[in-house]
Amino acid sequence: MTATDDRAGEEHQGAPRGRRQSANQEVDEEVQGSFGATVEEGRERLHRSQRVLFTTGLLGGIEIGFGVLAYLVVLHETDSHLLGALAFSIGFVALYLAHSELFTEGFFYPIMAIFAGRGTVLQLMRLWGFTLVTNLLGGWLLMWLVVTAMPELHGTITEEALHYVESPLGWKSVCLALLGGGAITLMTRMQSGSSSDAATLAASVAGAVLLIGVGLFHSILDSVIIFGALHIGAEGVSYLGWLQWFWYVALANVVGGLLLVTLPRLLRTSQLKD
Repeated sequence: MTATDDRAGEEHQGAPRGRRQSANQEVDEEVQGSFGATVEEGRERLHRSQRVLFTTGLLGGIEIGFGVLAYLVVLHETDSHLLGALAFSIGFVALYLAHSELFTEGFFYPIMAIFAGRGTVLQLMRLWGFTLVTNLLGGWLLMWLVVTAMPELHGTITEEALHYVESPLGWKSVCLALLGGGAITLMTRMQSGSSSDAATLAASVAGAVLLIGVGLFHSILDSVIIFGALHIGAEGVSYLGWLQWFWYVALANVVGGLLLVTLPRLLRTSQLKD
């Protein structure tokens, strides 16, 4: 074999390797860009004033409440949870477009900011606490309006609420809540990684189908349904029963979101921390 042939062989082998290196570099640049945008979003949320935290959390609960209203209407008319889930996606779309805050969104953006040194755990606890309380307050207020304006939905609301408060604390319920936390955090992750409004809205619909259509447990949106039954005075539904269900669902939502989605993402971007 001649020297010319050797050089030709080396060039032939080098071309695919060069293309692979270029492709890997492009992927790394995309990951770095997405990481930077996610960290900045998380930093902004962690440093919000109390007034902003109150308003964004309250509006988040109200917007989720409107999604629950759409879900209940469709479920009442069609008896289909999947069609109801599609209707519920209105709430997630509104949440995204209005830049409001949902408690379970805090399982991704702020964690990434803390990982990058742009926030503290104390700020995270403040964000979670404000958002959780104001989400529940907003949903409670909206459902009072719903049950007053639409008595025809009372039966559907009561049936849905009993499904949650009568679920015994066991592995099935805990796993449904773990998956619920993972699903909502996955939706947030898909939204953060998209540069297209259409793809972001599709992620909102996918999140609604996973949570509502599949029947996973979500501490906020399921609580909004239970609040409706409490306003009605439904038999078998009480604030104590809600709290006995809520505490472990909220905790499992946090664990599921962090372990199933956020932690693997942190491992993927660990080399970008500096």
